[in-house]
Amino acid sequence: MIEIGAQVDLSHPPDRVWLALTDRQLLGRWFAEAETVEGVPDRLLLHTAGLPGFQANVEVEVTERREPELLVLACDEAGRLSELTCAVTATKQGCRLEMREVTTHGAWSAEQHEPREQQLRQALTVRLPAILDWLAFRQVDLRRVDGGMTAELPLVGAPGGPARARRRRRQVAAALIAVVAVGGVAAWVALPAGSEQRAAPPSAPSPSPSATPVAVAVTPQPTASVRPSRTSASPTARPSRSPSAKPSPSLASAPPPPPPLTASYDTDSSRLFGYTGEVVLGNPAATAVEGWVVVVNLPDGSTVDDADGADWRQDGRAVTFTGAPVPAGGSQTFRFDVRDNRPKAREPETCTVDGKPCAGL
Repeated sequence: MIEIGAQVDLSHPPDRVWLALTDRQLLGRWFAEAETVEGVPDRLLLHTAGLPGFQANVEVEVTERREPELLVLACDEAGRLSELTCAVTATKQGCRLEMREVTTHGAWSAEQHEPREQQLRQALTVRLPAILDWLAFRQVDLRRVDGGMTAELPLVGAPGGPARARRRRRQVAAALIAVVAVGGVAAWVALPAGSEQRAAPPSAPSPSPSATPVAVAVTPQPTASVRPSRTSASPTARPSRSPSAKPSPSLASAPPPPPPLTASYDTDSSRLFGYTGEVVLGNPAATAVEGWVVVVNLPDGSTVDDADGADWRQDGRAVTFTGAPVPAGGSQTFRFDVRDNRPKAREPETCTVDGKPCAGL
């Protein structure tokens, strides 16, 4: 009889830990993906092949269940049988989870025992607390509409990390630019009419130095000496102004091309065998940008499990993301979950938006 065991103290109530142990989707996020066995109740197939200490997928069946205190599973890994016991004990800070696996037929080799036990400990101390924190935040956020904040808050930092802080700085910068632009327009509108008349050339030659339009323009100005100097100017200066003013409308009618989209990559969270990537698209143009394409290249053997905020398809190592238009002067964010068998994998190899590299990689 060979035994593998690990335990962890968690700052979460027993019912939340029980949910992470028994919910198939949550189990796939912190330990291994699971699927039901058709026609057999209380039986799951865990996709553990390739994980440290595992040689094949494990078929498990519930033999004892006392919610939320005890869960006992009979395990079959390619003919090697074992029993896995999960005990949840309430504590003042939350609860304690203890997991113990004992072989009942066959045995693990020396090369399997240590990696298998290390895999179990890392899952309990790293990945499970992260999933519980995320679940706590989600539960609190969902109950907020029913009567304000609840007394139970998640033990996590500000969501989004550095990427969220960068987005906040970009929003503040955009607001400042808008204020400056509005102030400039207001100052232009407030200029006196006389200053505009002094800057622009007269539209037609004055018939005589004592013409009536000159007298009318001089009336609101205290310094009448400026006006006679313009009427006394030689007629040859006026034709030289009209040719230089005519090309300006044609130049203004051809605006510069809009700036391209920008993109920045950040690893929003990490797991033992995978991570969650986040891409923030920025649109500095004055119009919305449609038809953008972000391509992420992953190492061999890595796959995308799901994406939030964009449509995606994977072809070999390349994963292509598309989505809704990016608003003018705004940004758009999407996240994707990557399953990677390398324990220290934390980011893809490359990331491009419309063929241009993303920042952050």
